[in-house]
Amino acid sequence: MSDNELGLFLRTRREAVTPAQVGLPTGPRRRTPGLRRAELAMLAGVSVEYVTRLEQGRDRRPSVQIVVALADALRLTASERVHLHRLTKGADGTFMCAGAAAPERTVRPGLRVLLERLEPAPAVLLNRIGDALAWTAGYERLAGPAGLLDGDPPNLTRFVFTDERAPGVFPDRDRVADEQVAALKQGPFRADPHVAAFADELTFTAGADFADRVRTLPGLPAATGVTRLAHPEAGMLRLAYETLELPGDVDLRLVVHLPADDATAAALDRLTGRRPGALRAVSG
Repeated sequence: MSDNELGLFLRTRREAVTPAQVGLPTGPRRRTPGLRRAELAMLAGVSVEYVTRLEQGRDRRPSVQIVVALADALRLTASERVHLHRLTKGADGTFMCAGAAAPERTVRPGLRVLLERLEPAPAVLLNRIGDALAWTAGYERLAGPAGLLDGDPPNLTRFVFTDERAPGVFPDRDRVADEQVAALKQGPFRADPHVAAFADELTFTAGADFADRVRTLPGLPAATGVTRLAHPEAGMLRLAYETLELPGDVDLRLVVHLPADDATAAALDRLTGRRPGALRAVSG
């Protein structure tokens, strides 16, 4: 597994920024898909040798000023800047967040009431290793027949990588697997002994399917998107998801699913036994 998450993140973001985005000429013989190291170094006001050391993991403790300069040069979003900051702090073991404590297993009453208020929307509360701790009845009707709630506790990441039903449930299973790894790597990752142990388990049980993603994917999952789920009773569903971070519960995230089209909205209404239109499609 990669232990150079900072270098991996910097390289993937550098390759995602085009010269045109930062006001540089493209040129006819360009082979690099994004910025060259020399171009990033120029934009950030550091040496190309230093950018190389960071990407190769030979220097993992850049100063705050350099982190800010790199973030500006790479046009990072607010969430990407937070992630970069976490990676630089995690490199020297000074940023553990919830890493010293075991993954959360309990749900405070306020969050349970919040889930009740979200009915009939399918919504699930996950901890940092993907354990499902609580969910709405709408989520149970959606995920239960597909097998996502098997296990004690159910674990979405483990299901995606080790359950033989996963490719049938998720037609876009590879993309779903990418997102699960990115979510697992968000934050301290292997500096967190509990996340590290879970990652070791999946490396053993899922092999290269998991390990290759850990080595190549940065830990920054998409907060929103659309995924397809093949439901045993309702057929193919297109679900828009919104991931909500809970500032008072740093170990938990709330994922709410909404129909992405009218056909899915009607199918979810039938599953929940609600009147038509109880769940409005977020897009046409």
